[in-house]
Amino acid sequence: MGPFTVLYILIFVIGLPGNLLSVWVFMCSPRAKQQSTSVYLVNLLVADLLLLLALPFKIVKDLGAASWSLMVFHCQASAVAMYISLYASIAFLAFIIIDRYLQDCHTLRSLRLQEVGFARLLSVVVWLLLLLIMVPNMALPIQEVQAQRYLSCSSLKKDIGLHWHALTVFLCTALFLNASAAVLVSSGLALKRLLGSRSDPKLWTNARRAMVSVTAVALAYILSFVPYHVARTPYTLAQTKVIKECHIRRQLFLGKESTLLLTVLHLCFDPLLFFYLYTPFKETVRKMIPCTRNHTDSETEEEAAEEMMQPASSAQQQDAV
Repeated sequence: MGPFTVLYILIFVIGLPGNLLSVWVFMCSPRAKQQSTSVYLVNLLVADLLLLLALPFKIVKDLGAASWSLMVFHCQASAVAMYISLYASIAFLAFIIIDRYLQDCHTLRSLRLQEVGFARLLSVVVWLLLLLIMVPNMALPIQEVQAQRYLSCSSLKKDIGLHWHALTVFLCTALFLNASAAVLVSSGLALKRLLGSRSDPKLWTNARRAMVSVTAVALAYILSFVPYHVARTPYTLAQTKVIKECHIRRQLFLGKESTLLLTVLHLCFDPLLFFYLYTPFKETVRKMIPCTRNHTDSETEEEAAEEMMQPASSAQQQDAV
């Protein structure tokens, strides 16, 4: 675990300042609660903060420096919190991708889906669903294990705990597959709209902007979460003792840890998504940097003009509907 631990420490050191800065910027942004995009971004930030709180426990455990009680706490609580954060990030990144596509489709239905109230309700449903799936992993009784230097979390679980853990993995995999399907459909529709607007320069510009946004988030989604789920399912079979060969179990464990590292890496990139996708966030950050203050006013005026044009286009579409 030595190389993995070093990389986890680097990710934590790099990701912590960026996410704390994101918290401060969202608190200072004047319009942080007026768009569906901001609701999903704030929830993504909450998921990142939950991961940042849980990550030090994993680092200490993997270093072999944790006490026995701390290792048990990690298996029962902080490791579960990491997976809650992981699947919350998957869900909210998928919502962001869908929302970016809907911003380019000014139909009556898309406008209703982009209502702030609907975005908040959807966010609450996601958190409640994840807690319902994950919390039993914390609450189910564990068996007594003799204290030792290293601890495999699966060795603490009784049979009912192992079965629920396997069920949790497959339920979360189903969530991932549904989110991935939504990402693929949104990306495909954005590409179709881009290709269909080549004859109109104005529509081409708007469609290209939407396509770039969707592609950027979709790439982050694929790189962070797809490899992990390729490795996760066979590793669960090793945890539940369906696969018993020691060599295969060791390789599956290393594969799971390597791909889990990619999922944690999104802590470093999410602040860049906040800056790129949300205009008030971008404006607040630019005001903090002296060298960009001279350019902020003119760029803000251009962005404000674009935002004024979008409601007009939306109203025309509604009249047409």
